[in-house]
Amino acid sequence: MGPIEFGGQGGQWLRGDGADSDIVMSCRIRLARNLRNYPFMPQIEADAAKEAADLVKSKVMGSLFNEDGQYLSVNDLDDIDRMYLIERHLISRELVNGEGERGVAFGESEITAVMINEEDHVRLQVIFSGMELDRAWGEAQRVDGILEKELNFAFSSQFGYLTACPTNVGTGMRASVMLHLPALVMTKQIEKVFQAVSKINLAVRGLYGEGTQASGDFYQISNQVTLGVSEASILDNIKRVVPRIIQYERNVREHLITENRNSLEDKVYRAYGILRNARIIDTEETMNLLSAVRLGVNSGLVEGLEVEEVNRLFVLTQPGHLQKRERRTLDPEERDIARAKFIRTRLA
Repeated sequence: MGPIEFGGQGGQWLRGDGADSDIVMSCRIRLARNLRNYPFMPQIEADAAKEAADLVKSKVMGSLFNEDGQYLSVNDLDDIDRMYLIERHLISRELVNGEGERGVAFGESEITAVMINEEDHVRLQVIFSGMELDRAWGEAQRVDGILEKELNFAFSSQFGYLTACPTNVGTGMRASVMLHLPALVMTKQIEKVFQAVSKINLAVRGLYGEGTQASGDFYQISNQVTLGVSEASILDNIKRVVPRIIQYERNVREHLITENRNSLEDKVYRAYGILRNARIIDTEETMNLLSAVRLGVNSGLVEGLEVEEVNRLFVLTQPGHLQKRERRTLDPEERDIARAKFIRTRLA
């Protein structure tokens, strides 16, 4: 087993607090930055990549985290540790699949994380529970300002921040909101949301971002345009759209409770019963059942279970977390047995 100590409950973003947290799991601001005096990642040589990583690491750890954080080099991690960090939304698959010196620095609360030498030299992330985009942006601005004083970022007066991928040039910002939309999925109205947001330059992605499918009825709504727009306009666009989606989901939930309460309760309690009694259960089924239970908790149909516990189970039942907890590599069947046992214990 790798060098990471098992981190228990997961980050602050799973707490289930913040505005509209019944529907908004989390919101995130991500900023892409590059060092002016180094080639961008696709062209950089190994020695220069290590030098850049060492420079960023020293400034990040010295000015941001001090004693409250840690830096992990991807090359020092085994496959389970890498999976574990992806599941906690601290690193990306792109960072794992990269080459050369690369890593991540993050604080104890896991609110702020800095990936080093992913697609860009610096990928700063701030993530909060609930619909707290302004709060996340405020913290991202603060951290970015600290790093600006320590590192010479590549910036053009014409184009803005320069990035390895042209789609990030300008602000270098991705603002995203993670929404739990089970009622819209159940009533097959989710496609209307996709069509609406695509018309206003917003993207819909799965639980783990670009290239991933929706899991557990979670969808990330984020901006696509970064060039020729300000950070404020990006945030305003998302803040105009997301409340409408939240209200849409709430209206459908209320309709289901009023018009189809027996069917909804049956779906919720069947899911709850399976989770509390299953002996073997895979990741996909777990995510779908937890989604139904989360809907039940937030709709007042399930009592005695906190939404924070359900939120954490979405992460703690993932393969990397199960294997970290067991301190050994598990084959798929062993994972499914361990997952079922863990869920039974938590929901007992």
